Amino acid sequence: MIDLRLINGTHIVLNSDLIEFIEATPDTVVSLSTGKKLMVKETLDEVIDKVVHFRQRIGIVVKEFVAGEIEDFSDAA
Repeated sequence: MIDLRLINGTHIVLNSDLIEFIEATPDTVVSLSTGKKLMVKETLDEVIDKVVHFRQRIGIVVKEFVAGEIEDFSDAA
């Protein structure tokens, strides 16, 4: 999940797995696999960075779980 701000300033948390593609037109438009389009304040690169950071964080949590460093996902930061 990534934090984004819609063009009207509304804060949303988006399931990044739903992103199909992102356009800079010059506003950033996030197209979802559901067919919905969201115009956000973040730049294309900022959205990409947020998705990468989220997926890295999830990968680290899963790795720690498999290694026995955390007992369940509620222990993850």
